[in-house]
Amino acid sequence: MAERAGRLAEQLREQGVAGVTVVWADNNGIPRSRTVPVASLPQAAQTGIGVSTVFSIFDTNDGIQYGAPGRETPSGDVRLVPDLDRLTPLAGQPGLAWAPGTQVTVDGSPWPWDQRSLLASTVEALAGRGYSALVGYELEFAVSLPSEDGAVVPAYRSPAYSPHALLEIDAFVTDVLRDAEANGLRIGQLHAEYGPGQVELSLGAADPLKAADDQLLARQTVLAAAARHGVRVSFAPLPSLNLAGNGWHAHTSLWRDGTNLLAGGEEGPGTAGSGYIAGLLRDLPALAAITAPSIGSMARLRPGFFAGAFGFWGIENREAPVRYVAGSPLLGLDHANVELKVSDASANPYLALSAILTAGVAGVEENLVPPAPIDSDPGTWKKKERAAAGLEMLPTTQADQEAALLACPRLTDLLGPERLGAFLAVRRSDAAFAADRETEDVLAAWRWRY
Repeated sequence: MAERAGRLAEQLREQGVAGVTVVWADNNGIPRSRTVPVASLPQAAQTGIGVSTVFSIFDTNDGIQYGAPGRETPSGDVRLVPDLDRLTPLAGQPGLAWAPGTQVTVDGSPWPWDQRSLLASTVEALAGRGYSALVGYELEFAVSLPSEDGAVVPAYRSPAYSPHALLEIDAFVTDVLRDAEANGLRIGQLHAEYGPGQVELSLGAADPLKAADDQLLARQTVLAAAARHGVRVSFAPLPSLNLAGNGWHAHTSLWRDGTNLLAGGEEGPGTAGSGYIAGLLRDLPALAAITAPSIGSMARLRPGFFAGAFGFWGIENREAPVRYVAGSPLLGLDHANVELKVSDASANPYLALSAILTAGVAGVEENLVPPAPIDSDPGTWKKKERAAAGLEMLPTTQADQEAALLACPRLTDLLGPERLGAFLAVRRSDAAFAADRETEDVLAAWRWRY
C-alpha cells in the first residue's frame, strides 16, 4: 500500500499537486475533510489520518451532540484512510487532489459509525446473494450572485429550461463540464431547471459506492468552478420558501445474472422489479428519514412541486416519490430504473444508498406486490379521495420521521445501534434549533452548508 501510494505521490508532484484532500460525509450530508501534503500520502494510506470521533455527532450547525450510544465524551480517535483507487487530481483546483476516505479504528478494524464502509458491506452482502446495482444521481442546485446578506440572488432568471438562461452563466457552465470530465465524472446532461437560477446535472450510472463518491466529487467540482467565476451555489434541499427545491434524485436499478430486474415496458416492470418498487413503498416513510432527513428536506415536500409529497408510485409520473422509468425500443429495456425523488444533499449518500438497496431487495425476496400505479398528482385530489386510495403524506416533522424510522426494523438493523444513535442525535438537535425559529430563518441558516 505504501509503495503504491509513493508512486502515486510522485505522479502528483509531477503534475504540480501539493496536497490531497480526503473527504467523508457526515450525518447531515455535509462533506468534511482532511488535507495532507503529497509527501504524506504513503503514510496516510498505510496508517490513516487522525480524525476526532465527535464528527459522527456534528449537527448541521457544527454543534456536537454528546449522549448518543458510545459517543458520550470527546475522547477517542479514528483513522481516515484514503481510497487510492479514487485518487483524483482536481482540474478546478490544480494544486490539490481528492479522494474519499473510510474511517477505521486505531487498530484498523471497521469503525461502527463509519457510513462509507456500511455501503461497501451492503453491496458485498447483496453480491453474495447474486445481486448488483447501478445508481445515477440527478443533482439540482441554485446558482446565485454574491449578496451582502447571504440571500440567493438568482444568477439567471428565465426562461426555464432554455439555452438563453444559461448565457448569463456560460463560463461557469463550461468549466463545470470541462472540470467534471477531467475529474473522471460522466455527466449525462446539464440544463437550466424550473426555478430561478436553478441548474440540474445528471451523473452517469455506476456501482453504488462509486456513485456515492461521485456525488461528493461533483459537489467539489461545481463549487470550485463557482468560486472561480464569482458565483455561489446552494445545494440545500430548499434554499428559501420563495425558491424551487433542490432534489438529488437517486436512480437505481437492480441486477441479477446480468439481467436488469426492472426491465419491462410502458406497462411497468416484471415480478421482481415490482417487488423492488413495493419494497421501497413499504419503507418509504422510514426511508425518507434517511434520504431526505433535514428540516429543509421536509419543507421541500410540497404537493405540485415534483418533490414526491405523498406515498405512491407511478410510471413516468414526476409527482411520484417512487417513479418507474421505463425502458423502450429506443433506449433499450435495460434502461429501466426507479427514481427516488425524496432524496437530497442533506442525506449522507452512503447511508441513503444502503437504505434504498436494503428496502428494495427485501421487497424482491419477499415477493411483495405494489398497489396500482398512479398517473396523476394526488395533491389535486380531495382528502376523501386520497383516503379512499390509502394515500398519506410523507412525514413533515423530525418527530414523525424518527417514529417511522424506529418502526422499521429493516433499516434500524441495517444502521446498527451506533450509526442509528448518532444519526438521531443530530436530527433531534436540528429540530430543537428549528423549533423556535421561522422556517425561512432555518433555511437561510443552512443555505450554504451542503
